[in-house]
Amino acid sequence: MVQRLTYRRRLSYNTKSNRVKVVKTPGGKLTFQYVKKRGAVPKCGDCKVELPGIKASRPKERMSMTKRLKTVSRTYGGSRCAKCVRLRIVRAFLIEEQRIVAMVMKSKKTTTTDATPAAPQATGQKSK
Repeated sequence: MVQRLTYRRRLSYNTKSNRVKVVKTPGGKLTFQYVKKRGAVPKCGDCKVELPGIKASRPKERMSMTKRLKTVSRTYGGSRCAKCVRLRIVRAFLIEEQRIVAMVMKSKKTTTTDATPAAPQATGQKSK
């Protein structure tokens, strides 16, 4: 007959936080061993792809991890993927270029209207 097993902690329901696996002890008995939840790999905030170079971990583990393990050495490292960072930089550059072009066009327009000489006015005398 199979040996009956009981939970070792107070929570007596089969919930996500109470997962167990059956293990045989050196004494030959079967007991429950509690299984920790698997950690999630951080995802990019823009495109939701998993970030490479960062280990999967639970929030409590992440608190005690050093900064080196939680980020990569790049702008937005550990928050955005390289592709999205590149897109942000290019977008910001193009917007800035558009702004500069608009300013140049505006200044050209004002200088051309101010610098155009007025048409010579007739004085009322006839030329001979």
